[in-house]
Amino acid sequence: MTNKFGTFFLVPALAASVLLSACSTFQSQPAAPEPAPAVVSSVTEAPPVVTARMAAARQQLSQMVALQDRLYRVAGPLLINNADLCRNQARNLLGFTAKNKYSYSGEFVDAAQAVLNYGDRLEVASVLAGSGAARVGLRKGDVLVAADGKLLPVGANAETEAAAVLGPLVASSKVLNLTVSRGGSNQQLRVPVTRACAFKIDIGNADNINAYSDGQRVMITRGMVNFAQSDDAIAYVLAKDIAHNVLGHAATTKQAYTVGSIIDNLVTVRPDLSMLIGSAGVKPMPQELDGAADNLSLYMVARAGYSVEGARAFWQRLATQYPASVLNGYTANHPAVAYRLGVIDKTVSAIRSKQSSRQPLVP
Repeated sequence: MTNKFGTFFLVPALAASVLLSACSTFQSQPAAPEPAPAVVSSVTEAPPVVTARMAAARQQLSQMVALQDRLYRVAGPLLINNADLCRNQARNLLGFTAKNKYSYSGEFVDAAQAVLNYGDRLEVASVLAGSGAARVGLRKGDVLVAADGKLLPVGANAETEAAAVLGPLVASSKVLNLTVSRGGSNQQLRVPVTRACAFKIDIGNADNINAYSDGQRVMITRGMVNFAQSDDAIAYVLAKDIAHNVLGHAATTKQAYTVGSIIDNLVTVRPDLSMLIGSAGVKPMPQELDGAADNLSLYMVARAGYSVEGARAFWQRLATQYPASVLNGYTANHPAVAYRLGVIDKTVSAIRSKQSSRQPLVP
C-alpha cells in the first residue's frame, strides 16, 4: 500500500488517500479482596506514548494537509472558470474529495488518528471552491453515507468501490442525491455536478522550487508553494502547468513518463529524493511551447478572478533567486526567461485591453 499525503482528484472517482487508525491500550483495575464488598471493575485508557518520531510525523502531516487545503482552494476557480478553455479535457465532476483511514502505515498511523481522526467511512476531505458541492453546503468532515439511495462502501477498499458507484451516477445525471452524516444525524443534499478542467492537483513532498505536469496531473512542490507565498502567485504556477496539459506539451516533448514518475514519487510520504539529483531526466521546455503556455495561463488566471498584474514580477523574482544553474529548479526546466517575459508583457497588455472594452477573455 503506497503512503500518500493526498491528491486532489477532480475526476468522478473520489480522492484515494486513506488513513489507518491506531488502537488504544486498556488496563483493568483488580477487584477488592474478600470479605470487603465487591468493587465493580473499571476500565481506563492509558495515555498514548508519543515518541519523537510520532510527534514529527504528526507535525509533518499537519503541515502537508494545510498546504493541500490551500492548493485546493486556489485551484478551484482556475479549474471551474476555464472549463471551455480546457477543450476536451473538461468533465462533469463531483467537486469534492473524500478519504478514510486506510492509507498510512508506521508512525503515520498515529498521525492520521491524532491529526485527521478518520474512521472506516469515507469522509469529505476537501470541497472544490465554486463547485456545486460547495454551493449546496457540503462540508469538510461530512461522512458519506449513500448516493441516490445506494449505501456507499466502508473499509479498506471504500474509495475504489465508491468510485464504481459514483462514476456512473455522475455520468448519467446532472444532480447527485447525497446522504451525509453531520453532527450525528443524516442530511440529504442535492449536489449538482460541476463542469471543470479534469486535472488532478497534487502537492509535492519536496523542498525544491518546481512544478510539474504530465498531461493529466499538475504538481507543485512544497518548496514552490512556500516560495510563491501569495494566492495570486500560486495561481500563476498552477495555471501555467494546467496550460501545458491543455496544450499537450508533455506528449509533444515526449516527457510524460519521466515527469509522471517524478509526480508518483513526490506524492508519497517518504519520497526518494535521489530522483531529484541533477536534472532528474527532465529536458528544458522549448521556448515556443513555454510562451504558448504563459499566454494561455494568464487568460486562465484573469478568468478565475486573480490579478495578472504581478505575473511578470513573480517569474522574474523566481528566475533571479533560482536561476537555471540551480538543477531541478523551475528555471532549469523553463530557461527561456527573457522570451517568456516578453510573452507575458504582451499577454497582460492584451488582457487589460479586453477587460476595459468588455471583450471575452479568450486567447
